Amino acid sequence: MNKRYQENKEFIDLWKKLNISKFNKNLDRTFLIDTPPPYPSGEFHMGNTLNWCWIDIIARYKRMKGFDVLFPQGWDVHGLPTEVKVEKAHNVKSEEVDRNKWKDMCKEWTEKNIKKMKEDIFNLGVCGDWAYEFRTSDNSYKRLIQLSFLDLYRKGLAYRGKYPINFCTTCRTAIADAEVEYENIDTKLNHVLFKVKDKDKKVEIATTRPELLSSCVAIGVNPEDEKNKELIGKKLIVPIFNKEVKVLGLKEVDPNFGTGIVMICSFGDKQDLEWIMNHNLDIVESIDDHGRMINEKYKGLGVEEAREKIIEDLKKEDKIVRQEQINQSRGTCWRCHKPVEILNREQWFIAVTKYKNKIIEETDKVNWIPEYMKKRQIDWTQNMNRDWCVSRKKVFGTPIPVWYCDNCKKIVVAQEEDLPIDPTISHEKYKTCECGGELMGEKETFDTWVDSSFSVAFVNSYLRNIYNKEKQEFEDFYEADMQPNGFDIIRTWDYYLMVRHLIAFNKKPYKNCLINGMVLGKDGKKMSKSLGNIVTLQGLMEKYCVDTIRYWTCLATPGSNIIPSDQQLKRGSYLLTKFWNSARFCSQFIEEKDVEELETTDKWILSKLSEVLEKIQEFMDNYEIAKAMGELENFFVHDFCDNYLEFIKYRLYQEKNSDAAKSTLNKLIISLTKMFAPFMPFISESIYQELFKDKESVHMENFPESSFYDERNYKVGELLKTIISEIRKWKISKQISLGKKISKVEIGIGEELMENFRLIEEDIKNIGRAKEVEFKEGGFGIKCFN
Repeated sequence: MNKRYQENKEFIDLWKKLNISKFNKNLDRTFLIDTPPPYPSGEFHMGNTLNWCWIDIIARYKRMKGFDVLFPQGWDVHGLPTEVKVEKAHNVKSEEVDRNKWKDMCKEWTEKNIKKMKEDIFNLGVCGDWAYEFRTSDNSYKRLIQLSFLDLYRKGLAYRGKYPINFCTTCRTAIADAEVEYENIDTKLNHVLFKVKDKDKKVEIATTRPELLSSCVAIGVNPEDEKNKELIGKKLIVPIFNKEVKVLGLKEVDPNFGTGIVMICSFGDKQDLEWIMNHNLDIVESIDDHGRMINEKYKGLGVEEAREKIIEDLKKEDKIVRQEQINQSRGTCWRCHKPVEILNREQWFIAVTKYKNKIIEETDKVNWIPEYMKKRQIDWTQNMNRDWCVSRKKVFGTPIPVWYCDNCKKIVVAQEEDLPIDPTISHEKYKTCECGGELMGEKETFDTWVDSSFSVAFVNSYLRNIYNKEKQEFEDFYEADMQPNGFDIIRTWDYYLMVRHLIAFNKKPYKNCLINGMVLGKDGKKMSKSLGNIVTLQGLMEKYCVDTIRYWTCLATPGSNIIPSDQQLKRGSYLLTKFWNSARFCSQFIEEKDVEELETTDKWILSKLSEVLEKIQEFMDNYEIAKAMGELENFFVHDFCDNYLEFIKYRLYQEKNSDAAKSTLNKLIISLTKMFAPFMPFISESIYQELFKDKESVHMENFPESSFYDERNYKVGELLKTIISEIRKWKISKQISLGKKISKVEIGIGEELMENFRLIEEDIKNIGRAKEVEFKEGGFGIKCFN
């Protein structure tokens, strides 16, 4: 073996050649991973690195435990994220380009980025089965999504209607509740005067959105608010627009905010939406899809511009009493981070609210790691009061397979045999309605979460046929054994996966949810270019071995954030070096032979091996990677290197029952190599190829097992550890070299244990470098004499 360890990237090609990650369709032993289909940004960021290393560690472990692992890799290519990037890259809006050309531009951008991300996945040593790679833009995937839509439509769970929706006027499309993010901003609270109808009285109403005065449809006060409740039932005159609105008694109004009187506008926020729907109030639209005003007086002005102009006009009419600075939360688009409006638009919806109780019930049955992450999904579901808007004004997405008759207004859905189909392209079969009217194809596409949230069903198509054409319905499918992702997408991916599969199969899609935290910058904040705290995978790979980076991911605990730490990475490098050096030392001595009689220290370390193997397998079976790595590292560094190797050196060099030590070393090194293999695949392969090579790769071996346990020698070995440690401490305190012999070690011990200590008397002399060992009856204690 070389003196210094060097990581061998050629093993990546070896693993590909040996096809170690091949799925063989053994359904009795299948372990199915619902691998997150990432958005192909081109950058495999540190969050991806953490997530995929965990997935690979579990996958490699499960293969070594005899499971037939299906580790596919999907790519979530459709929708808003891709189109925003392509628009920026080409400095052009999608509507300015021919639809087919735009799709080609999106595909080209996507494929370029996928290529870069695949290189990072390979370089990390991640071994998925690339025979099962898919894109949400594949025809086979689009067909399944459109099939699932037909299933929903037949069940009455997919419907078209005009309802208030979240709308990003920058991206010019609807977005789901789960895609709305919130930020705190400083804004002005404007105190505006409204006149009470038929009375010489004015009331003061505070609002942060005076641009919605034209959409004011009612006024609200709390019925228990003594200073304002007399207004209930009266009518107020909206300034500038001079229309009448009624005052309602609403218990949700905070009497301590502003003046305790609120405008109800269509739509200022979700509370406005709730009041308007519950009280069947009018909906008056003020803002178009581009974020511009549509009422005549301010037509064409942007929201911010209109706000300033209306405030100016209110001041001219002496209708502004005062203004004050406040901090307010507002919804923004998850992709462009610009403000979101609530607009009344005709869209396609999935009736997810009908499944609230079922979602909560099935979520509770899932094994969440960590367990408390379950509550995030349950809380999100409980607060979900609106159906899922699934149509998007985007081109690059799965087409919604419907047509509309311009005469009778009938909705015509595609036939199953024609899927996948694009209604924007002329089809002879879908030109004319049965009434004779012309059919117009739907131009909008599905929300990208509609695609990615059916990934388990798509992967099941590799296992069995999940769609019964005769019955026109989805049938039973195989639940994913592991569904891994970050806690930031529980409310999107985990939730939508649950919704979609429950509706289609009446069965939850995953058994175990492994949730990782966020990777933060060294300042403890979310990584951001503007903050300059980004750590890139490429940057780390230039400084550290891949196994070192993988080791760092093993230190993260489920659900908790982690910061890339040089100290942790250096500790990983140290561990690699120690593993290589110890294997190199042992290579001089290891022999695979049967030995009739082992020494106490041999029995002790083999008992420790059995103990640690049991713990590691328990932790890995429960997806607790950090705890498994901690057990392995502690056993290797302290029990094996610091103690056992030191215990047996005199036997190896003096040939005192060295066969037992050599045989034990052989078992330990091959076991350690296999134990490290899922976590640190490169160094494990290097040591395996150098010393063993029973098979073509260590990753084709079984995970080690050991049932050897000798309780008596285990306890004696633990006492030997304590004695040697005390001798070393004493020598260090006296500034005596550890290798220098001392005259005597005196050990106090009870008579009942005297026989046990005789077993290690020779070890104490040779390991502790003591000329004499004396046992004395009494309480346990150790004295050293120079």
